[in-house]
Parts: sequence; structure tokens; C-alpha cells
Amino acid sequence: MMRIINLRGGLAKLLLLILAFIAFTTVHWLSEQAIKTVSTMLVSRLVPIYRVETPKQQMSISFDAMWGADHTDELLRILRENGVKTTFFLGGYWVEKYPEYVRKIAAAGHEIGNHTYSHPHLNNLGPAAIRQEVERNHKNIKAITGNDPFLFRPPFGEYSNKVIEVAKELGYYTIQWSIDSLDWKDVSPGFIVDRILSQAGPGEIVLMHNNGKHTAEAVARFLPELKRRGFDIVPVSQLIYRENYYIEKHSGTQRPVKLPPVRQESVPAKEGTRQ
Repeated sequence: MMRIINLRGGLAKLLLLILAFIAFTTVHWLSEQAIKTVSTMLVSRLVPIYRVETPKQQMSISFDAMWGADHTDELLRILRENGVKTTFFLGGYWVEKYPEYVRKIAAAGHEIGNHTYSHPHLNNLGPAAIRQEVERNHKNIKAITGNDPFLFRPPFGEYSNKVIEVAKELGYYTIQWSIDSLDWKDVSPGFIVDRILSQAGPGEIVLMHNNGKHTAEAVARFLPELKRRGFDIVPVSQLIYRENYYIEKHSGTQRPVKLPPVRQESVPAKEGTRQ
């Protein structure tokens, strides 16, 4: 009788060991799968360009235009007097309502980007609707300027993989910003100036709006100071890399890919020449 009890006790211990092993293996497998899933999500997650890693003392000032043009002439004058070229992201409604200003911006040598046609929440739309928003505005801008825009800024700064993928299919680089001037909140000129100057640095992209109440005044104040600090203000297309780059997932920083140096093939010296 005692032998049976001992046997049963041994079987119980064996079963407990087997169950513990199965549990450990299952938890380990699930952990590995979770890590793989998160890693895949991080690798496949697309991000726009927020800022650029550059050795040059350059940064960009960009203006979104969707509502109103009351301050645009003054803004263009200030930019001209400071010898600065920038990028204007124009919305389709604005392009249709103010075609003369689209011509003025282009004639002044500023760059024009696409800000969609109707300024919708693109994450709520399907790929076909996103494509329509971008293409419709693209055609309007080209009809007026004769140029094909290739910089795209999604409304509200909202984006997803489908937004960036559609833009890329249409030949666009998706551009965000690293410094929000908050001029759209009608804050004071001094607030805008301090905010931009405190964050200024190589590769930064500033978000402003053409019809902000104090935007033009703030631009007139901070541009001379940025130039005094040695910054060259350039259009976004001159700041970003067009090829051989990657965009850091967590920061949106566009960085150049460090390519290996090109090997120089040695050419045999001709007979009778010194090496």
C-alpha cells in the first residue's frame, strides 16, 4: 500500500513539473511574439519629416495658407526686404479664392507646397479620398504656377501610414514641423519671437500661418536676429534630403544614410613609367 502512495506522489510531482514547463514555454513564446509584434509595428510605422539633421547652419520657415489673405502682402514685403525665401503650403480653397496671391508668392521666388484641397481630417478618409484631396489641389496649383508641387503638409498635422503612402505614391515628401510658432492662437508678437528664437537650431522647420494676426510683425522681428546668429533661412526643399536618407521613428528627424566610401580601382601603370 505504501509503495502505491509513493508512486502516486512521484507521478504528481512529475505532472507538476510537466505543467510548469508547459506554462514557462507558453509564457516565453507569447513574450517573444509580443516583442516581434511591437518590433514589426515600429519598423512599419511611417513618420513624416519634422526636422533635418544637417551640418549647415540652415533652417526653414513655412507658412500654411487656408483662410484669409489680409496680411499676405505685408508678409511678402518683409520676406523680400530680408532676402529670405520660404515655403507656403496652400490649401485648395485658398488657391481658388486667391489665385492672384498664388502668382505673387510664386513670382517672389517662394516655394509652394500642397495642403490638400478642403483641409479635412485625412485619417478619417480612405486612400482614394486622400488621393483625390491631394491631386485636386495639385492640379490647381500647377494650373496657376506651371510647377508641380512635391512637398505635402497634412491638415492639423494628422497623419498615418495610409496618408504618407498615398502622398509618396503621388511623388510627395510629407512635411511636419519641429517648432510651432502658435501664431494661429493670436498670441503676441513677442511671444512668437521668443518661442522661435529659443528653439532655433540647424535643421528646424517652423510652422506659421500667412494670415496670423501678429505673424508678419513677428517675422519682421525674428528674421534679422536669426541672420545675426548666422542662420541661412531656406525653403524646405533645400533643407531636406531627396535620397539616401531615413526618418527616425521616435523624433521624425530626417538623417542622411552614411554610404560607404567609393573604392578607387588602382590602374596599372604603363610600362616604363614610375609608380
